Amino acid sequence: MSRQYETVIGLEVHVELATSTKIFCGCSTAFGGAPNTHTCPVCTGMPGSLPVLNRQVVEYALAVGLAANCQINRQCRFDRKNYFYPDNPQNYQISQLYLPVCYDGWVEIETAGGRKKIGIHEIHMEEDAGKLIHDEWEDCSLVDFNRSGVPLIEIVSEPDMRSGEEVIAYLDKLRMMIQYLGASDCKLQEGSMRADVNLSVREAGSTRMGTRTEMKNLNSFKAIARAIEGERKRQIELIEEGKEVVQETRRWDDNKECSYAMRSKEDAQDYRYFPDPDLTPVVISDQWIKEIKDRQPEMQPEKIIRYQKEFGLPEYDARILTGSKHMADIFEETVAICEKPKEASNWLMVEAMRLLKELEQDPEDMAFSPGNLAGLINLVDKGVINRTTAKNVFEEIFVHDTDPEAYVEERGLKMVSDEGALQKAAREVLEANPQSVADYRSGKEKAMGFLVGQTMRLMKGKADPGLVNKIVKDLLTNRLS
Repeated sequence: MSRQYETVIGLEVHVELATSTKIFCGCSTAFGGAPNTHTCPVCTGMPGSLPVLNRQVVEYALAVGLAANCQINRQCRFDRKNYFYPDNPQNYQISQLYLPVCYDGWVEIETAGGRKKIGIHEIHMEEDAGKLIHDEWEDCSLVDFNRSGVPLIEIVSEPDMRSGEEVIAYLDKLRMMIQYLGASDCKLQEGSMRADVNLSVREAGSTRMGTRTEMKNLNSFKAIARAIEGERKRQIELIEEGKEVVQETRRWDDNKECSYAMRSKEDAQDYRYFPDPDLTPVVISDQWIKEIKDRQPEMQPEKIIRYQKEFGLPEYDARILTGSKHMADIFEETVAICEKPKEASNWLMVEAMRLLKELEQDPEDMAFSPGNLAGLINLVDKGVINRTTAKNVFEEIFVHDTDPEAYVEERGLKMVSDEGALQKAAREVLEANPQSVADYRSGKEKAMGFLVGQTMRLMKGKADPGLVNKIVKDLLTNRLS
């Protein structure tokens, strides 16, 4: 009988904070600037430059820590983590080891087996490094220090996860929580949320930890899930062959769906941590914590309850709408304008989710204004356009944020409710399709659906479907009487 194995996973999640300036200087944190234009002597590590802590960084870290049920270190401090990489301008990183800002917390996730708490070992503040750009044409590497000094929090979990599904649920929960707080946009594709996976395997039933590896270069949930499965299989194969799993840092290649060793795994002593002499300890008062707590926004669980009570939505609808703060904001602003919550919910849950899937986008990528969605809902409600036309107009709104009233007017998409015109079109269809008329006469009700569809097609989809249905039925009945 083959041995059964259990996977043990902990995550180190780095999150770029949504401050307008860097953690220790006044340089911009904007994404996508020309290389080395968001820099100064501090973030490029010039001798004699001194760091000054950005207060907003501490407030975001505290907000995330409180939302994750963490304890707060009333006196935290910064340490120097010494390592030598080309994109690390000072040859050390200012981070927190001995007294991190938050510790001993948890978040709850939904799993196939029910709810589960994932422990948070600590949350600490630190600065990001720069970025290496490898130029294959010139056969050289270039350094961009724009990202150097961008503020990060690192959320270190306990090794409480047992599968890729649990990891994705945990990351989803963190991302949604942080977005609700406004602490980060958590865009994995831009690197503002990055996860390193620490993974080991052990025989099922054992309480002893196996040798762990750390997986880097994971920039999507799909890549993380594939990396976990790939590393789990690799470690089990080594153990089955009687070989040792080496503690090391590995890099995941998502194109080849395999990993390779980068370096042996460092321990804290390898980094020669010591307190940063240029930064004083951060004293966090009870009053400051209270101010942060009082500013915490309404989170998803509270929104779900409110949406059911205030808007009369089913729990399923409320859960989907609040799964993204951006989606929830669009919904609430749309309802405030048109006062039709169920309609707004339907457009977002059906058409918006369909387009997001087709375009491979996240809800946070939706750029249309709630006013235009509300305008579309009102056009349908007033009978100006039918739902078939409205779906086409919605796609235009979704992609280009087009004013629906102007778009409908310019393209002549208003619904035709002129009975005379509809009767004329229906007669033409009946005369052109005698077999369908005969089928209906012999009791085949589906034939009427075909005739209605042909009439709608003749009217280029702009007719009132209900009225067309009535007219076709009346003509068939009169013709048969």
